[in-house]
Amino acid sequence: MRKHLVKVNLPGGMVSAGDLYHLLEAAEKAGAGNLRFGNRQQAVFYVAEDKLGALKQDLLAADIMFELDADTHPNIISAYAIEDVLYHADWLREGVYKDILDLFDYRPQLKINLVDNNQTFFPFFTGNLNFIASNTSNYWYLYLRFPKTNLLYAWPSLVYSEDIPGLSSAIESTIFANKEQFYDQPHIEGNTLHRLVTAGGSFVVQPVLEPLKLPDFKLPYYEGFNRYGSKLWLGIYRRDETFSVAFLKDVCRICLKTRVGQLYTTPWKSIIIKGIELADRDLWDMVLCRHRINVRHASNELNWQVEDLCDYGLDLKNYLVRKFNEEDVRTYRLCFAIKTQPKTGLFGSIIIRTQQKCLQLSDPDTERFDISYTREFNPNSKDYICFRNDVSRQELSSALIALCNYFYELQSEPEHMAGALYMEEEAPGEKEQQPTQQVFQCKNCLTIYAEAQGDEQNHIVAGTPFETLAIYNCPTCEAPKADFVPATLEALPVGHI
Repeated sequence: MRKHLVKVNLPGGMVSAGDLYHLLEAAEKAGAGNLRFGNRQQAVFYVAEDKLGALKQDLLAADIMFELDADTHPNIISAYAIEDVLYHADWLREGVYKDILDLFDYRPQLKINLVDNNQTFFPFFTGNLNFIASNTSNYWYLYLRFPKTNLLYAWPSLVYSEDIPGLSSAIESTIFANKEQFYDQPHIEGNTLHRLVTAGGSFVVQPVLEPLKLPDFKLPYYEGFNRYGSKLWLGIYRRDETFSVAFLKDVCRICLKTRVGQLYTTPWKSIIIKGIELADRDLWDMVLCRHRINVRHASNELNWQVEDLCDYGLDLKNYLVRKFNEEDVRTYRLCFAIKTQPKTGLFGSIIIRTQQKCLQLSDPDTERFDISYTREFNPNSKDYICFRNDVSRQELSSALIALCNYFYELQSEPEHMAGALYMEEEAPGEKEQQPTQQVFQCKNCLTIYAEAQGDEQNHIVAGTPFETLAIYNCPTCEAPKADFVPATLEALPVGHI
């Protein structure tokens, strides 16, 4: 029996536990056992044709908008999922995101991104309208990536927060009314679009006083239990990209019971739950155990982007991850994208493109791939450099390892090694170094073991040297003792002491 794809947008990647629970109940009633989250933070699942009528009624009754077998209206993505837990924005807070999202009185057909300029977890330019927070409060850079192209146009002025929905609507209307100029064209004049849009509306603007500077890419570890302030956040990734409906319903129940208002989806097809009280940790452990959820995957498995619902790409990713693990390959500050279709807008510093068009019938012996990387290996760059073409599947992992090694060779050059950590002599006039305390830090969640304090949660008294502990597990993420590395308090990030 034919199955239909149901897509539900979660604007900004934010969804209340109650709303998600209603969606899950409707999906479960229609026979859907699993649900996925896409690269644009949307929720998708399959339903059999004979259950479609009842599902439509249930979703409409719950006031949930959806699309069937289509993505005419892409989800608006936002970077709020990681605010306060993986980075701290200067002025961009939840209220700003929500105010902007609430002002959208139409369903966009162009992809819209709302991200902060200091984070690297969310892509900058994978949308058509890419709003990137500036250093001026409530004003944004706008970079247009014209539909079906990689042509970027920098809007000549900063955009006011409350004007984002209206300006987006005006730009979209103008592009679709003039497709021969602005849609899927090899050459596009952005200034012409700017004149047409601004002539038809009045918007609050500020001059662009400084160009947007792309931050150096570092993908933070986004899985497991992690402390921030006096609370915990939990990141959950699934190797097969599927979350069982039963598990997600239990997650929603705990959120409602413990007054955790929202869940967040990410472009890495994972979910994040913020605001978990330390006293509620056992409830979350219980549901993870009940559903056999593993939350400590290797970092070199978490930094991959694969097209939505692409089993071929997912299988290839898992194959390459296994190869990387066998060779113990370092991939820190790199991320990978597997593209089987053109113009999919994936986020990656190393891009693997398939040459074969019919993936279902492809023979591993005849598969061929092209490998490229972005300028300075920054995944937000749209400047692609060819590394190798016509690579067989058997040679693919070796070629990728060679490219990773090339990246680290570049990092070892003198101009990349000017940081204070690598300087043997202090610069004159530097203030005297403050005394430091030797501790041990979990490399996964950054929790510290300090001999002077011990570990009350693990019943280890103060003054116990770390080296004398025969068995030890991190009190936050349960990582083993081997995952703790020597560190000093002076060098540690605020909030993890």
